[in-house]
Amino acid sequence: MLMWHSFLLAFSALLPLINPLGSALVFLGLAGDAPRAVYKSLARKIAFNNVIFLGIFELLGSTILKFFGISLPIVQVSGGLVIAAIGWSVLNEKDSGAAAKDKQDEAHVAPENQLQNLEEKAFYPFTFPVTSGPGTLVVLLTLSAKFSEGPNSAVVLAHLALFLAIVAVSVLVFVCYAHAAKLTKRIPASTAHGILRVVAFILLCIGVQITWNGASALIATLARH
Repeated sequence: MLMWHSFLLAFSALLPLINPLGSALVFLGLAGDAPRAVYKSLARKIAFNNVIFLGIFELLGSTILKFFGISLPIVQVSGGLVIAAIGWSVLNEKDSGAAAKDKQDEAHVAPENQLQNLEEKAFYPFTFPVTSGPGTLVVLLTLSAKFSEGPNSAVVLAHLALFLAIVAVSVLVFVCYAHAAKLTKRIPASTAHGILRVVAFILLCIGVQITWNGASALIATLARH
C-alpha cells in the first residue's frame, strides 16, 4: 500500500512537469523532418537516457547538494529562474522562414547521417532540458528527500516506487516522441505554434512559482534569525 501510494504521488508529480505530449511538440520542432525510423530510434535513446539521468539524481542528488553545500531552496530559486527564462525566450521567439528552410535541408540528409547528427543531441538538449528540465530535478530532489524519511524498509519501498514512476513516465516519453509526427500531423502549423506559446507561458508561470517557493523558504529562514 505504501509503495502504491508513493508511486501515485511520484507519477502525478513528474507527469505534468515532463509532459510527454507537450514535450513531443518541442522535440519535433528541434528534430525537424525525419523518417519514422529516425524518430523511433532517437525516442528510445532519449527515454533510456531519461531513466538513467533521473535515476542517478534520485540516488545521488541529495548527496551532491550536501557535498557542495547547496540547499533545496537555492535549487528551487535557480531552477525556477532557468525555467522562467526558457519560457520567456520561447514566448518572444520570432517566426522565421529560416527554420522552414533548415527543415527542408534536413530532409535531403541521408537517414543514417541525420540519425547520427540527432543522436549527438540525445542527452543535451533532448533529454535535458527538453524532457526533464530543472523543475523536474527540483521535484525529484524533493520527493527523494521526503521518501528518505522513516524506517529502512519503508525508505526502500518508497524509492523503488519513485524509480518505477520514472520508468513509467519515460515509457510515455518514448511513445509520444516516436509518434510525434503522427500525433501532430493533423494539427495546422499555426495551431501547433499557438499551442507552443501557451505551453511556454505555462512554463514561465511554473518557473516563477518554483522561484517563489524557494525565495519564501529563504525569507522564512532569515526571519527566524
